Amino acid sequence: MTVSHKEIAFEDAIEYHLLENGYLKRDTKDFDRKEALDPSIFFKFLESTQKKNLDKIKNHYKENFKEEILKRFNIEINEKGMIETLRKGITLIDITLLLVHFKPANNLNDDTLVLYQQNILTITRQVKFDPKSEKSLDMVISVNGIPVVTIELKNKFTSQNVNHAIKQYKETRDPKLTLFKFNTRSLIHFAVGPDEVYMATELKWSDSYFLPFNKGTGMGAGNPNNPDGYKTDYLWKEVLQRDSLLEILGKFIHLFEEKVEVDGKKKTNRILIFPRYHQLNAVRKLTQDVHQRGAGGEYLIQHSAGSGKSNSISWLTHQLSNLHDTSDKLIFDSAR
Repeated sequence: MTVSHKEIAFEDAIEYHLLENGYLKRDTKDFDRKEALDPSIFFKFLESTQKKNLDKIKNHYKENFKEEILKRFNIEINEKGMIETLRKGITLIDITLLLVHFKPANNLNDDTLVLYQQNILTITRQVKFDPKSEKSLDMVISVNGIPVVTIELKNKFTSQNVNHAIKQYKETRDPKLTLFKFNTRSLIHFAVGPDEVYMATELKWSDSYFLPFNKGTGMGAGNPNNPDGYKTDYLWKEVLQRDSLLEILGKFIHLFEEKVEVDGKKKTNRILIFPRYHQLNAVRKLTQDVHQRGAGGEYLIQHSAGSGKSNSISWLTHQLSNLHDTSDKLIFDSAR
C-alpha cells in the first residue's frame, strides 16, 4: 500500500509524542497476524511481572507453554470477552496470569505501584493485520502486546478528512478478522483527522456507527483552534497518554447487555461503552477536585440531551466510592 509522505508526517507527530511519553515503538513484523498479538511483548510482560507463576506453567507444559498460554488466552476471550479478560487475567492449572497491572487506588503498597509501572504500552505503524493479504492499518496501540486501539488517519493536505477514515473502516476492515472482532482484541477504533476525531466500538461494515470524539467549540460541535498544533492532538496527548489509557481500560470502558425479544426469540444485545471526550473530561475533573478538596463540594455538570449523562453519573459514582484523599484515606463511606 502506497502511503503519502504528508500522511506520514501526521503519523510522525503522534508517534513522536507517544514515544517521548513512555511508549515503545514496534514494527509490523512483530505483529502476529493470525493471533492479532505482539507475542514477544506479551511474554516479556509475563516474564518480568509474574515470573514465579510463569515458571510453574513452564514446568507443567514444558516447551509447549507458550502455545498453551495463548490457547487459554483465546478461550477465555471467547467465553468472557476482552474487557473482562484484561481485568481478571487468565487461569491455567489453577494459576492466574494477569494481563495488565492497573493502578492501585492508593499509594500504600509499593509493590503494586512497581507492577503498574511495568506495563508495556506500544505503538505500531502500518500494521499488516490480515493473514491472507498485505493490507495495512495506520496505527495500533497495544498494552502488554495486546492490541486495544486501532487508528486510521487522514490528512487534509491529501484532500482527505476524517470521513474518509470512517469510510475506510466501513469498506475495508473485516469485522471477522481477529483484530477487529467485537470485544476480542481492539476495543475502540478511532478515525482521526487534523480537525476531528470519531470513534466506534464495533465494526459492522456499512452499519458501523461512529460517534464524534471531539472537545466541542463553545456551544457547537468540532474542536477549537489549537495554536500549538493539530486540533485533535488531545487524542494522543491526553486520552492515549499512558496513565489515561490504562485508567480507561480499568475503570471506564464496559459491556452493556440487554435482553430483547425478536420474532418471539430471546436475544442478548451487547454494546461496548467507551467514554466520549466530554464524559471522560467531566469525570476526571470532578474526581481530581474531590481528591484534592475532599467531600462536601457542589458541582454543576452540563451535558446536552443524548450525550450520555447516565453513563457519566455511573462512572463518577463508581470512582468516588473508591477515591482516596491526598493522605491516602478513603473519602466516602459509600457512593450511590
